[in-house]
Amino acid sequence: MWKTNNDKCFPTVIVNLWRRLSVALGCGLLSATCVAAPLPELLSNNGKHALMVDGAPYIILGSQTNNSSNYPDALKDVWPSMEKMGANTLSIPVAWEQIEPVEGQFDFSFVDVLLKEARQRKVRLVLLWFATWKNNAPHYAPAWVKLDNARFPRVVKEDGDTLNSLSPLGQNTLAADKKAFVELMKYLAKRDKDHTVIMVQVQNEVGTYGAVRDYSPMAQAVFNAAVPDDLIQKLQLKPGTWSQVFGRDADEFFHAYQIARYCDEVTVAGKAIKNLPMYVNVALRNPFNPGLPGQYSSGGGTDNVLHIWKAAAPNIDLIAPDIYFRDYKTVSKVLELYTRPDNALFVAEIGNDQPFARYLFPTLGKGGIGFSPFGMDDTDYTNYPLGAKVYNDETIEQFAQVYRLVNPMMREWARLSYQGQVWGVAEPLDSTTETQKIWNAEATPEEKEQHKKDRASALTQQLDLGLWDAEVTYGRPMFWVTPPEGNTPAAGGALIAQLDDNEYLVTAYKARVEFKPSQELAGKKFMIERVEEGRFEKGKWVMERVWNGDQTDWGLNFTDRPHLLRVKMASYSVQ
Repeated sequence: MWKTNNDKCFPTVIVNLWRRLSVALGCGLLSATCVAAPLPELLSNNGKHALMVDGAPYIILGSQTNNSSNYPDALKDVWPSMEKMGANTLSIPVAWEQIEPVEGQFDFSFVDVLLKEARQRKVRLVLLWFATWKNNAPHYAPAWVKLDNARFPRVVKEDGDTLNSLSPLGQNTLAADKKAFVELMKYLAKRDKDHTVIMVQVQNEVGTYGAVRDYSPMAQAVFNAAVPDDLIQKLQLKPGTWSQVFGRDADEFFHAYQIARYCDEVTVAGKAIKNLPMYVNVALRNPFNPGLPGQYSSGGGTDNVLHIWKAAAPNIDLIAPDIYFRDYKTVSKVLELYTRPDNALFVAEIGNDQPFARYLFPTLGKGGIGFSPFGMDDTDYTNYPLGAKVYNDETIEQFAQVYRLVNPMMREWARLSYQGQVWGVAEPLDSTTETQKIWNAEATPEEKEQHKKDRASALTQQLDLGLWDAEVTYGRPMFWVTPPEGNTPAAGGALIAQLDDNEYLVTAYKARVEFKPSQELAGKKFMIERVEEGRFEKGKWVMERVWNGDQTDWGLNFTDRPHLLRVKMASYSVQ
């Protein structure tokens, strides 16, 4: 195998020998010419996905700043939260108005400081390109763009009113946005050889509120024309106008196509300079009660237009949900919708309040490549009620607790997720609600007993692991068999990765995990052969102690302290 990013380089085997020799000599001269850090990339195989960083699978244990923390003086309020949280990756905006305040004059001083300080702290970066769209509006576009409606036209409503949302059909807007983005990528190609930046978000929560699409004469002419051939072919539809092909969905699908094409063109231009993974994030609609387009961000990558986005924007590596629903049912549905063979799951934003932390478990259990709570900096801003009402060390600690479970095995989990089978679940119910209090006060003894049984059933999750099943429950004493009552507040979760047919890697938080034989082992006796607690060092398992007796007779009980277990199950026949 030969290195391809420098045609003067030697075969890889010789490069590796040179690298080792240079280390042995305490000199980097031999390796400086040819050896370069591998470019981050997103791999997909058999419906599984891996974000490759430094040539190996990587999980983003992320932290995203508030929107306007993208200045050197604000970083002093960003890094302490990252350190307390144990995050390995910072998502932070780079604004178009910031790098091109005057047309054609570029300023990358913030990016320069950001790269330097991230490297000092040995954390990676995801840059968020705030340009034509930031939550519908051009808030972060330069004044010379957002004040010139003639050159950079906005969306026009059906009644003729104008919205503060730039039209995706504005060719001048696209050209200017693309030019600025290319300059940013040129800067990274020149100044970030070691790829501190591992991904780039193209725009932010694209789409339009207040109208389903642009109704300007410019847009109307395109809408009345035939649906582009590329979309017709990819969706295998009969040709026709947008109304003829898509009926009542025509307006929304048209807008989604135009925005997706716009974002794809920006992406293509950026990747031509430095081919980093690039994605778009989504202001979600409620999957159970979506409302009408325009009430949610019409044209963005919502669940009902993912097929349009995938067809129109093939160069965008993934479409990432921004999750601010708190309840288990809705979050579970969102994770399901955005986990696809053609779409790696990345929770690009999630609320920073306590209920959200446990959703790391199902995200990773679905093979997700990352998870990034929003608003993790001490710049005196909170987005309550979407996130925490008060931002303090307690807020940070909710996420630090679950990151501590994954951080020590991050690379190993990422590899197992890509190459094998993994599972993850979160506690499904809150343990106390006003409804439950009223119910318990007014119910008969028989009704209360039935309620407890129903609740215990809901707090019991069954996982099919192949030869074995796993049962995960919450709110049980370590040394007894009692029905699960749940944690107060709901916080638990579990992660399981298969090592072979009978062996699993397990960690959990405020939960009990029990292994049981599947139907395939019916009629056989079973037992835990061995449970090792340990850690990974340079990819190798290091056993610290063996769990047995009290530690295994009542299931594997996990508290708020990190424990990583290697569990081997066994079955046998009785003559």
